[in-house]
Amino acid sequence: MANSESVLAVRNLRKLYGETVAVDGISFEVKQNEIVGLLGPNGAGKTTTINMILGVLEPTEGSITIHGIDLARQRSRALENTNFAAVYAPLPGNLTVAQNLRIFGMLYNVANLSERIEEMLNAFDLQKFRNTKCGVLSSGEQTRSGLAKALLNEPPLLLLDEPTASLDPSAARYIRETIVEFVKKMAVGVLWTSHNMYEVTDVCDRVLFLSRGKVLLEGDPKQLPETHGKTSLEELFVTVAREPLSLEVPTL
Repeated sequence: MANSESVLAVRNLRKLYGETVAVDGISFEVKQNEIVGLLGPNGAGKTTTINMILGVLEPTEGSITIHGIDLARQRSRALENTNFAAVYAPLPGNLTVAQNLRIFGMLYNVANLSERIEEMLNAFDLQKFRNTKCGVLSSGEQTRSGLAKALLNEPPLLLLDEPTASLDPSAARYIRETIVEFVKKMAVGVLWTSHNMYEVTDVCDRVLFLSRGKVLLEGDPKQLPETHGKTSLEELFVTVAREPLSLEVPTL
């Protein structure tokens, strides 16, 4: 790889739907052992960006490189280095937790699969649900199962779209702590979307604020609000949502 630390490189990415610009020439990187927050109001382009990185949508322009592999040229190889979890994408409900992990592990060609499944069941406190169908699990249990699947293949790039949105504060904290531990232990980079600014400040090393399909702001979530005269990341988020033009840095 050109940069051994970069697990995701997005360059000049654009997505048009007819004359509507959903994503407008954004560029950013995610590095190993880094959690990057992708933030912005609804309609800012976050989900479209994630879907392009996952290969679900084809960019109108630009490039996506995952672990040194060009997604457009070698889609299967690039996506082998990726995994994904979101509360709106639960595991198949007619299969048990263990069955889901086995099937996805086979799809990802995970080595020592049985051992790896046991590691994930233990890591996400799922042993007692191993033979329970995912469709009858609580929202928190389904979230933990989805994250176990997402980390099963030890992906260099992990995409998390609102991973704790349906969880109570205790369960959400457990999930955050578990993910941060995995990021430190493995050479994984995370792109994390969330509307919970407390969560973002707690877990993210860096944040990108999208507005109208463009990266408006970027920086440390603990320092960025003060830089722009705000008292908290939540206040900054509200400003991005309501008055993005007031935050734009004029070009000279």
